[in-house]
Amino acid sequence: MLLFRSCAMKLLLYHICLLVFQMHTRAQEPFLLHCFDSGNYTSGSQFEKNLVNILLPSLVSNGSRNGFFNTSYGGNPADTVYGLAQCRGDIAMDECQSWLNTSSKQIVQRCPKRKGAYIRFDKCILRYSNLNFFSQEEPNIWDASYHTQRASNTDVFNRKLDELLANLSSTAPSRASKFSAGKIETNLPLQNTIYGFVDCTRDLTELGCSSCLQHLINRIHQCCNGQQGVYINSVSCTVRFEIYPFLVDHVAAPPTKDTGNTMGGESEKGKRISVGTILATAVSIAIGVLLLSTLSWCWVTRKKEKMIGDANDIINVESLQFDLSTVIAATNNFSHDNKIGQGGFGWVYKGKLSNGQEIAVKRLSKSSGQGAEEFKNEVVLVAKLQHRNLVRLLGFCLEGEEKILIYEFVPNKSLDYFLFDSDKRACLDWPTRYKIIGGIARGLLYLHEDSRFKIIHRDLKASNVLLDGDMNPKISDFGMARIFGMDQSQANTNRVVGTFGYMPPEYVRQGLFSVKSDIYSFGVLLLEIITGKKNSFYHSEYAEYLLSFAWRNWNEGTASELLDPILREFYSREEVMRCIHIGLLCVQDNVDQRPTMATIARTLNIHSVALELPQRPAFLGYERMETTQSTSRSIPESMNDVTNTELAPR
Repeated sequence: MLLFRSCAMKLLLYHICLLVFQMHTRAQEPFLLHCFDSGNYTSGSQFEKNLVNILLPSLVSNGSRNGFFNTSYGGNPADTVYGLAQCRGDIAMDECQSWLNTSSKQIVQRCPKRKGAYIRFDKCILRYSNLNFFSQEEPNIWDASYHTQRASNTDVFNRKLDELLANLSSTAPSRASKFSAGKIETNLPLQNTIYGFVDCTRDLTELGCSSCLQHLINRIHQCCNGQQGVYINSVSCTVRFEIYPFLVDHVAAPPTKDTGNTMGGESEKGKRISVGTILATAVSIAIGVLLLSTLSWCWVTRKKEKMIGDANDIINVESLQFDLSTVIAATNNFSHDNKIGQGGFGWVYKGKLSNGQEIAVKRLSKSSGQGAEEFKNEVVLVAKLQHRNLVRLLGFCLEGEEKILIYEFVPNKSLDYFLFDSDKRACLDWPTRYKIIGGIARGLLYLHEDSRFKIIHRDLKASNVLLDGDMNPKISDFGMARIFGMDQSQANTNRVVGTFGYMPPEYVRQGLFSVKSDIYSFGVLLLEIITGKKNSFYHSEYAEYLLSFAWRNWNEGTASELLDPILREFYSREEVMRCIHIGLLCVQDNVDQRPTMATIARTLNIHSVALELPQRPAFLGYERMETTQSTSRSIPESMNDVTNTELAPR
């Protein structure tokens, strides 16, 4: 009898250990791995040293302190590496450090010599790149695991699931942790409760997180409608739901990437098997914890790596400076064939660095009048503005009389190149225009509220919105931007700069500017995108500015006539009318009545938001003043043109 008990105990321990081993093995497999196509680094290079010896240890050490850390390291743009580490919002910090340590080892093993990589385990993510990706939403690199068993009543299940995910995705973006978890009762006999959580990388803005989560939720409906559980990840966010509790404060069934495994079932037999699996898992976890606790006395506490410093200390002048020889080589000595734009500031050239990266090089004229220190301070400011809807500054060159800005290259020229051309604007169908409107709104919201500074652009217009390969908008030209204190609402200037047609009357008449100045410019641009016409256009019957034309049609109940005729057959009437409404609210003469960028962005995303009726727009002031003042120095049909970039000191 004793021999039988001994053998039974050994057999039980064997199966427990086997189950723990299987769980550990599955946990060691990443849920999402992506090796970015951004080139390779060579063994022994400075980039490799910065990545392996400095950045990754820093991410592990600092990321385990509060669950999130992002930073960069490098002496020049060629060897600078950016990194981010984050643990799931419910994970303890000691466990976080263990997972980040595993991630830092595996990411270089699974993406050998790659200059950009991303790895996600169930409890943490880690990412690095030679390009600055901070605050940029990337929902298009994704992967989903799901359970093959479907809900017994998909209509009820989906309705409750939508309610749960809507609540979680509306809560997480506004939290510092970007994490939200919860559950909802369904009253279905076999799927009584749905448990779920959502999270985003904490560098994202509230709007960016919300957008990312919505992308994943939409994909759940497309790929996994009615499934009992789904775990879907993108580079920027995660959504998961199950019919059992799975977070660390519950008894958890192990997550799996095997989409063929049925987790539970509708029959009583299947139900018993599922419960048995969960109980076995619970026992194995309990025993594993007990064993680890008894052995913990022999563990040696590892010395934590020295903190390298945060991104604010890394972004300095030296890390952004290019040698003039590098710029000359990239542009073929500022070849005429590489010119892609011209203005009062000088020329813009297309270039290519030795690593193959395409760049836009803005060579400021020698008469720009700005000192070297002021120029460098401006560069550092703009470099800290990182958002997918802002043109990214890569660096600068300052040698002798040369003042040069190096930007990312954006291939599809500027918005005005397409919008105001009778043939090319056919490329801008309504979904593309609506995407452009939303992207511009997100970029301005970042400038006004979500960046470390409150930034007033002061020259938003069609030629200062560039379009990337997917026709996503990127706001450019921060040469006239001004920094506000976070509690500052308005400022005054004696030097009125900008482009007529886009400047609000209080700025033209009194030199007063605020975030509402950008709101006015956005409203003008929004109406231009809808109509395909410039604000200074003349109506066929009599001279009339766009704002006057829009206001008259709105009052006469013929607002739909504003729509570009090329769009008349394929468009969303609800979206068009809402955009016209928003545009007219933005260009109201009364500054206080113009909406904020946060309200505009929310209204574009959530169509149920009620809007006030617009009041008379401000357009008469320009008719009186246009002949006496002109500050526009726009560059029509320019690629990567960042106009008016003589960076005035603040």
